[in-house]
Amino acid sequence: MLVCTVVIDVAPSPGEGARLLAVRDEDPDRPWDDLGEWWPDVHPGVIGIRDRRAGGAWLAAAPAAGRLAVLLNRADVLDLPEDAVRSRGSLALESVAGRSPQGPLPMHGFNLLEVSPSGSRVLSWDGAELRETPVPAGVHMIAHDDLDDPRTARIDAWLPRFAATAGSLSAEEWDERWVAVLAESARLSPEDDRAIVRDNHVHGYPTMSLLFCTAEVAAGSLQVSSRVLADPGHWD
Repeated sequence: MLVCTVVIDVAPSPGEGARLLAVRDEDPDRPWDDLGEWWPDVHPGVIGIRDRRAGGAWLAAAPAAGRLAVLLNRADVLDLPEDAVRSRGSLALESVAGRSPQGPLPMHGFNLLEVSPSGSRVLSWDGAELRETPVPAGVHMIAHDDLDDPRTARIDAWLPRFAATAGSLSAEEWDERWVAVLAESARLSPEDDRAIVRDNHVHGYPTMSLLFCTAEVAAGSLQVSSRVLADPGHWD
């Protein structure tokens, strides 16, 4: 399932947090809302990218709690009728409220990246097993398979490039440098397996890259911003 990509740089010392770049792929005809406080009654203070149809979030952040979560789809072996399958849209919102998913789950497969100053991890559900993968210090990527999975062409192609630009970048530099690498990757055709800014129609999915977010999570601080692509699947 060829949707969404996240690059994350976890600080070397516990408690120092992480920086990330997340690219959202979705059907351009599916209605959604850009970064905002869309759940004031049930999730006060939480900001995120809202899916209007299901009411959930692709990315959610709770600045006061210092938590951020991003949801990525993955293949599964779920054996349930579609009318019994629950939406995955609640996962990121529940995560930043301190309620991580526990299996078994009546949901299609996912990778849920959870980020806090004290550490980061990926919770992966394939319809049969819920696995936890701690994200160690350093630069990593995840998409529709496992963390840093070389079977994912875009990870194999671009993880070394993102890692090479990390190092000791300042708060002012890292966002600009990583966005520059994202722009560099967008020179590829959006239908290329190695592309991060994507058009997945050729792979059988009606999804295209719609936006990207950058975020920095540290002790006492959480900052996140989004930038919408004017032409889905293509760099501005």
